[in-house]
Amino acid sequence: MANSVYAYVRDYEAEVPCLPNTWIVVRLDGQTFHRFADKHAFVKPNDERALRLACAAARRVMHQHGDIVLAYGQSDEFSFVFRRSTDSFNRRPSKLMTTVTSLFASSYVFEWPKYMVDTPLLYPPAFDGRVVLYPTDKNLRDYLAWRQVDCHINNLYNTCFWNLVQRGGLTTAAAEERLRGTLSSDKNEILFSEFGINYNNEPQLFRKGTVIFRKGPKKMAVEERNCDIIKDDFWIENPHLLDP
Repeated sequence: MANSVYAYVRDYEAEVPCLPNTWIVVRLDGQTFHRFADKHAFVKPNDERALRLACAAARRVMHQHGDIVLAYGQSDEFSFVFRRSTDSFNRRPSKLMTTVTSLFASSYVFEWPKYMVDTPLLYPPAFDGRVVLYPTDKNLRDYLAWRQVDCHINNLYNTCFWNLVQRGGLTTAAAEERLRGTLSSDKNEILFSEFGINYNNEPQLFRKGTVIFRKGPKKMAVEERNCDIIKDDFWIENPHLLDP
């Protein structure tokens, strides 16, 4: 930018960078996505096409930003983990958040025809983003575990809810009332006894979400899995993901 008498206005752009030596997580959520899903007739409780579409958008983000070591997604959200030592955009949170969010959203639209073959895009989706810092490896793992537990809780509820509506003939209000105050064991029993569904046999894509991660230190290639990231096994198998 050329110097001029007006250049002083740049001083108002001052921004505190993300703390050094912390894990930077950019988390995206679909904005008013229930309406978007309804308008585009997403299959309930899970539309595999839409989930695969979101994963494709996430892969594009990871290919563009080499310092993202892992991404975890479920439903209409995705979390992107930057390595501790990243100096991307000088660790400016607004830059990190906006570039990840905008690329994910544009990639979602770009990939739409490939995954939602017979469903025209009626209007562009929107995603909001936030930046959260985690100082320790345990904090980061606990965050990711929290998101995967959320995936399980929501999917169990939604699987039960929509079976009560679609196969059980209940109204949405009646199904909501039926499930009010129920425990996970109660929902599992409803699914099995009334609909012959063993929840543990449901696709892991729905139950566990998707983790996309670098295959090795300093590698750009990524691997995609629908697996448990709460227990130690995943992290023992991929210790490089927690390297600075």
